[in-house]
Amino acid sequence: MAGLCASLLAGCTYYEVAPGVSATPPANTFDRAWGAARNAMQEQGVRIVQEDRSTGTLRGNYSGIDVLALVRTQADGSVRIEFRTVGATTVDPQLIERISSSYDRLMGR
Repeated sequence: MAGLCASLLAGCTYYEVAPGVSATPPANTFDRAWGAARNAMQEQGVRIVQEDRSTGTLRGNYSGIDVLALVRTQADGSVRIEFRTVGATTVDPQLIERISSSYDRLMGR
């Protein structure tokens, strides 16, 4: 009898999510990077003047400095972000570094 019970239990499979592991899929990588780039620019006082998610382009302005963010999905599925500034960068030479730092913080880096 004990052998019969043991063989029946051996055939059962029980799946459980490990503690601390989320069963929901993570947010889309592009969407997360896009939101972080947009929020990083706004945190640093950049006024967003154009958004085009289809091309991954954000354009903004801050005290005569034009700011561009490019969000690109690469072939391996990872996302590359690039920030550029053009114009009167001498007004605030640290702007690009602050935007980049805000982006990294928002992405949890």
